[in-house]
Amino acid sequence: MSDLVIYFSRSGENYFGGELKNIEKGNTEVIAEYMHEITGADLFKVEPAVEYPSDYMKCIDVAKKELANNARPEIKEELSDISEYDTIYVGFPNWWGTLPMPMFTQLEKLDFSGKAVKPFVTHEGSGFGTSNKDLKKLCTGADIKKGLSIPGAKVYDAKNIVRAWIDE
Repeated sequence: MSDLVIYFSRSGENYFGGELKNIEKGNTEVIAEYMHEITGADLFKVEPAVEYPSDYMKCIDVAKKELANNARPEIKEELSDISEYDTIYVGFPNWWGTLPMPMFTQLEKLDFSGKAVKPFVTHEGSGFGTSNKDLKKLCTGADIKKGLSIPGAKVYDAKNIVRAWIDE
């Protein structure tokens, strides 16, 4: 048995400590790659079939509408079986207080019975928001472990924090 990282991440224009910056790699992807490097975990990136706008303000408008409509956006590729994994790391940016809706699309399709789920979130001040409550609904049957919350502006300095959390 091995570990798996299921994550959503977005590049493009992002919010960092009061200003907008363009990034080539999303913050959550940076953390997911640390996990892969540290544990050897397999990576699965959840990607929407229709990309979000690269403009931050337009992106958050789309995300807000999806949340309000309880949408399940189509994703490019679906993961259908996690039976070979013991520990599932679930990573995402905090969008409007919870997971981006493509993560709902993916996670609802999986059987988490008997799995350990370790959530991690990137954010700019809002931490997990209500996502832990949503994860309990999405990952039915899983043992949800203590999560890791990392400000997006600090992801490139977080490798040791990630390593310590994994080892807990």
